[in-house]
Amino acid sequence: MAGVLEGKVAIVTGGGSGIGKAAALTLAREGARVVIADIDLSSAQVVATEIESMGRQARAIKCDVPSSQETSEMAQETLEAFGGIDILVNNAGIIEFIPTHEMDKADWDRIIGINLNGVFLCAQAVGRQMIKQKSGKIVNIASIAAHQGLPGVVAYCASKGGILALTRSLAVEWAQYNINVNSVSPGRTVTGLTVGAGLDTEKIRQRIPLDRINKPDDVADTILFLASSASDNITGQDIIVDGGVAALYWPQ
Repeated sequence: MAGVLEGKVAIVTGGGSGIGKAAALTLAREGARVVIADIDLSSAQVVATEIESMGRQARAIKCDVPSSQETSEMAQETLEAFGGIDILVNNAGIIEFIPTHEMDKADWDRIIGINLNGVFLCAQAVGRQMIKQKSGKIVNIASIAAHQGLPGVVAYCASKGGILALTRSLAVEWAQYNINVNSVSPGRTVTGLTVGAGLDTEKIRQRIPLDRINKPDDVADTILFLASSASDNITGQDIIVDGGVAALYWPQ
């Protein structure tokens, strides 16, 4: 049975694990041919193999997103393999908990480089092809941290806030080429990144109105919506997936 993305070509950065992996599998189930771009090639290959076991096409590519050379090569290799690029999911990112007064410039540059510069470079590399095609869907993964101040992650918050501004700007600039650019802001999501950060998931859950932390598939389903024709007249928008946390008012 054909899916809603049948015949489409998608790139998912950071697709070897977590939200990226869930997005890659979800897009593939709906018929997309998926490129899994990740700095960890072995993880990307595992996901590609899983997609191929569904009877779908996939390709793993090693890509360090702060590198303009590697992002350009990623786009070119995708074109050579599949002949076009219809969807880009800018998911690659990192979080590091460092008190601001202890943060070195190298720490700041590393986080901004991956989380914000990487989104720009991937969008630019893929956008060139989408402009030629006069069509495309770009979904940038921001964060609830783009909407709320969080202690100890100033560079992460700044990078994710930058993604919201970048999304709006690209949406307006590239609308003339029929390219939709939107973002998704996940709240706490159970991934290797958050587990490795040592977050108290039970304490977090108690503050969520819907009483559960995101699963990666919760975010992936929203990505699918923005990558599909169901969102053809939506651009420059951010969808928060957090179980209602952003809607809360906490009196002092």
